[in-house]
Amino acid sequence: MTMRIAAFDIRRAVLDRKQPLDEAFARFTRELSPRDRAFVRALVALSLRRKGQLDATIDACLTHPLPASAAAARHVLALGLTQVLFMGTADHAAVSSSVDLARARGFERQSGLVNAVLRRVLREAEAFRQRTATARNLPDWLFADWSAAHGADTAAAIADALLDEPPLDLSLRNPAEAPLWAERLDATLLPGGTLRCRPAGAVEDLPGFAEGAWWVQDAAAALPARLLGDVAGKRVADLCAAPGGKTLQLAAAGARVTALDRSAPRLSRLRDNLARTGLTAEIVAADAAVWTPEAPFDAVLLDAPCSATGTLRRHPDAAWIKTPADVAALHAAQRTILESAARLLAPGGVLVYCVCSLQAAEEAAAPPPGFAADPVRPDELPGWEFALRADGCLRTLPCHLPEQGGLDGFFAARFRRG
Repeated sequence: MTMRIAAFDIRRAVLDRKQPLDEAFARFTRELSPRDRAFVRALVALSLRRKGQLDATIDACLTHPLPASAAAARHVLALGLTQVLFMGTADHAAVSSSVDLARARGFERQSGLVNAVLRRVLREAEAFRQRTATARNLPDWLFADWSAAHGADTAAAIADALLDEPPLDLSLRNPAEAPLWAERLDATLLPGGTLRCRPAGAVEDLPGFAEGAWWVQDAAAALPARLLGDVAGKRVADLCAAPGGKTLQLAAAGARVTALDRSAPRLSRLRDNLARTGLTAEIVAADAAVWTPEAPFDAVLLDAPCSATGTLRRHPDAAWIKTPADVAALHAAQRTILESAARLLAPGGVLVYCVCSLQAAEEAAAPPPGFAADPVRPDELPGWEFALRADGCLRTLPCHLPEQGGLDGFFAARFRRG
């Protein structure tokens, strides 16, 4: 029961209070075992991925809306239905635990309703799955944005790609060892050297973690750093660097990296990864919009703050806590920080702007003053030609590489200072 209470509290924090899933998860699962934490994470994440279908199922089963004082009982129903329809939890366990959860969270009067709804859905499970199969598991504004930017068919393919738990992607400290680690981790080698696997258990228990042979980084997230070209011996600034995957990439490629982020706590994870991998970088806790270095850089990588809608495969909560107003505000901030980043470069220096967003409003295809667009050529990213637009910008989508498990959504543009 403790697990399901935690799941209820987390889901309520995300959907009713707009708290990020990671923060709520850390808050409500401190006392749970690793195995129980994994169950809670899987249950809540799946209930968010399938929110549209779950809402449609609940609405079809209710003859009257829940009273305002018991509106949060929908979370009990949603978690129970997630187990019944999508997780294969034993029927008795799903029903009895949901009834107990309703009572534990103060919905004694709704416990009979919870029991009746779940038992009905169990009897008619396949019919409900078919009946709600076309329900949209995304906010309308988000799907409309994607349709406008990428086309309705692609938007639908993106939505479908978000329903599945993504694989684990790893970047290697030494790419030459890719065949060795692919065998040890039972992983697939993707173009560019990313290892993709679906391990059971904790990441920390995998071969190579303790010795720092690799770090976790989605294959799409590993592409923007490659747009800087050969960085060996060059001074490179990684702005908004935490949690640090791109910093590690650049350091492993021989760059003299300055990793900057305004969040000192987030930089602690970067320090840990540097220590674990034996790589080095200068770490600066500062606001990239106002920071001034002692000397200009040869290259700058700006992973700008964004809506993170490109990471919904891993962070399904973002669909429900972001709004169009957030995207508009982020766009203004992104332009400011891009122009600040441009001032850090020496003449001839290269600037790569990227965001893990699917929103066209957060793309920055126009160069900052004093810069020219530097289109990415297909030969620079062999195997990733499908992700290059006609304007030379990089655009990955969750529906790319569907048979291999998809990708995070990333946009990247490259500029060169005159």
